[in-house]
Amino acid sequence: MAEVTAKAMRVRVSPRKARLVVDLVRGKDVNEALGILKFTPNKAAVDLAKTIRSAQASAENNHDMDPDDLFIKEIFADDGPTYKRWQPRARGRVNQKLTRTCHMTVVVAEKGS
Repeated sequence: MAEVTAKAMRVRVSPRKARLVVDLVRGKDVNEALGILKFTPNKAAVDLAKTIRSAQASAENNHDMDPDDLFIKEIFADDGPTYKRWQPRARGRVNQKLTRTCHMTVVVAEKGS
């Protein structure tokens, strides 16, 4: 059974918010998942759709799979590096700003195999 993997690294969305979008499309047909993500009003949906389209294109061009027979076998959003910045506050103090990132991974496979 051939599988194709696509990854998006250091996406500037927190993993907790990305997992909400990932759960919407887990196990679905690729075209159905792209349709769902098109109307999902989250920042993570745009990056996830790009990653799914990348996996679909790799399956078609590199592995001679039919793009209409693909489904999402595995999909997850792991923690990426956290960007640490500081912000000046009153009376000479400082607040730390933590910008979380995530790594999105999509694995697609053909239905019949």
